[in-house]
Amino acid sequence: MISGVRNITRIPELKRRILISLLLLAVYRVGVFVPTPGIDAQALAAWFAQAKGTLLGLFDMFAGGALQRLSVFALGIMPYISASIILQLLTVVIPYLEKLSKEGEAGRKKITQYTRYGTVLLSIIQGFGISIGIERMTGPAGELVVANPGWGFRLMTVLTLTAGTAFIMWLGEQITERGIGNGISLIIFAGIVARLPSASANTFRMMRTGEMGILFVLVLIAFMMLVVGFIVFMERGQRRVPVQYAKRIVGRRMYGGQSTHLPLRVNTSGVIPPIFASSIIMFPATIAQFVGVPWMKTLVNYLMPGQLLYTVLYVGFIFFFCYFYTAVTFNPVDVADNMKKYGGYIPGIRPGKRTAEFIDRVLTRITFGGAMYISAVCVMPTFMIREFNVPFFFGGTALLIVVGVALDTMSQIESHMLTRHYEGFLKTGRIRGRR
Repeated sequence: MISGVRNITRIPELKRRILISLLLLAVYRVGVFVPTPGIDAQALAAWFAQAKGTLLGLFDMFAGGALQRLSVFALGIMPYISASIILQLLTVVIPYLEKLSKEGEAGRKKITQYTRYGTVLLSIIQGFGISIGIERMTGPAGELVVANPGWGFRLMTVLTLTAGTAFIMWLGEQITERGIGNGISLIIFAGIVARLPSASANTFRMMRTGEMGILFVLVLIAFMMLVVGFIVFMERGQRRVPVQYAKRIVGRRMYGGQSTHLPLRVNTSGVIPPIFASSIIMFPATIAQFVGVPWMKTLVNYLMPGQLLYTVLYVGFIFFFCYFYTAVTFNPVDVADNMKKYGGYIPGIRPGKRTAEFIDRVLTRITFGGAMYISAVCVMPTFMIREFNVPFFFGGTALLIVVGVALDTMSQIESHMLTRHYEGFLKTGRIRGRR
């Protein structure tokens, strides 16, 4: 492990990519502490202390703590994720977008451009809703969070929050292109990891004050390690479909004849389903949190973590996006055609349509298991927070994202090192990517 880390410094390109990623993530963390003009920070912090454990707390987790400070990055990257969801759903419905998705690099750039426009539009809508809601907030002593409410403050807030989201989106794209990759995931990862020290300190404070016993804390640490091990095991799990390539003669040489396998991952979609599911549930509920309509307040109460409606919708969306994202990123028909083109076949299965049907059937079954695993890990902290008042990082979406993104990042660093004939992090085995 230590020799693998030392080898990173011997590859100039990899070293440069890692430094660029760290620098851009540092810029993001600095922006989290830059406040939006016109806000009483103390009154806002007191109001958020009262709203702790609600949907706003979950939204603040994805924003890396920027929402409770109402910084320029308060909206976080969620508008971009929501816009990506909408574009991917419309790709299935609108023929023009479906055609663009099949046009290779040019089509991908066009869809990315539409996603950016959608991100700006959603940021304007959410920023306007937040500006109106914050004007109505008061601290515990009745002090106003916004000293000078009005259209001047609203326009300034919308402009600031929209510009902040656009800048985060640009940072993510730069990390993907010039850094180590997975820019959007790394930004969410950085926001979650940045809160671990304070959450750990809070746990030890509760232990000193007697709210949590030492034995209970040790059991929680052991449980967290088991959950991490379970996540790593499931993320690396795959179904290996045997593939046989027939012998063929090209010129004077004979090619093929070897046996290999087609790896189908248990969790093909990665951390995308819980992020998408959270963003869909949080978008209407967050807007409703700032609106004084009675029936919308009732809706917010039903969509609180721990409520039956929230759990059912959350699990349902996770299952939907597991299958949807798998269908978008993995096409069994294309895989079967490529196998047939190069003389490959699955023993006992006819090439072509039958092979595609077999792969689709296997993928459907293992995706169901992957969706159950993600749902169990993501719903777990709701019970633990409600029953034992356990900090969020002991399970759930946060831990799934942290472990998943860490595995992806290590896999990309590993591939850079192995292509240049350096040993990776592990001398026995390799870190396999999840997608």
